[in-house]
Amino acid sequence: MATELATAELSAPTAPSLVDRYFTRWYKADVKGKPCEDHCILQHSNRICVITLAGSHPVLQSGKTIKSISYQISTNCSRLQNKVSGKFKRGAQFLTELAPLCKIYCSDGEEYTISSCVRGRLMEVNENILHKPSILQEKPSTEGYIAVVLPKFEESKSITEGLLTQKQYEEVVVKRIPAAAATS
Repeated sequence: MATELATAELSAPTAPSLVDRYFTRWYKADVKGKPCEDHCILQHSNRICVITLAGSHPVLQSGKTIKSISYQISTNCSRLQNKVSGKFKRGAQFLTELAPLCKIYCSDGEEYTISSCVRGRLMEVNENILHKPSILQEKPSTEGYIAVVLPKFEESKSITEGLLTQKQYEEVVVKRIPAAAATS
């Protein structure tokens, strides 16, 4: 009887995660022409977009150690200075698709600039990854997100133009594997 219950529990379908239930995953492959630097945009039905790293991003590959993360984009621009208030989100920094959100510095000397990938107002950045960069690698779609962006209402339908669906993204990743094997 106990083994039948254990077998039934193993074969029972698992409930979808919170992210899979409430968000649509969109992907931007090879951001700014840099191979494999893919970003994932989690779009909620209320049009809020959560910017994360895609699973194939070099930072999430084995052997990488994050040394630090910086939201200081230039000498005059820090995403940490973003202060949003009120119903109309006053004070929010406006971002274009290519606007840098943060820089990730790895212990091997590599540096990665993470872009917004969507136009809109910067609602918040994840300050938790500054203090514990490892959560960016451990939980990239949940606690390790990079930023939250709110697209303009009139642009909310068109923000997914130029982005890949989950299936299209998986096809891109599969095509890379033979290309990587051929070059090595």
